[in-house]
Amino acid sequence: MATYEYSCNRCGSFDVQLPIGTAPAEQGCPQCSNTARRVYSSPATAFTSPAVAGLRGQEEKSRENPAVVTRVPPKAAARRPVHPAVARLPRP
Repeated sequence: MATYEYSCNRCGSFDVQLPIGTAPAEQGCPQCSNTARRVYSSPATAFTSPAVAGLRGQEEKSRENPAVVTRVPPKAAARRPVHPAVARLPRP
């Protein structure tokens, strides 16, 4: 469900929750039954977590100034978790 905003000339703005893509251009006002027009507004992204906001910021920065790779990064050593029962066994 998505929240769509409508504006009535008499009563002001109000929100309607409808399935995505089914919002008509005009909706009846719930208070006065007058025809209200749909208002296009920005999505409610102000309540995102700080982690998601940080990732979006990094993604926007990479659009303008992408990081350039000059060489292949070194291969990281494969680390296997050591089970306590075999931790003291000799390694080859």
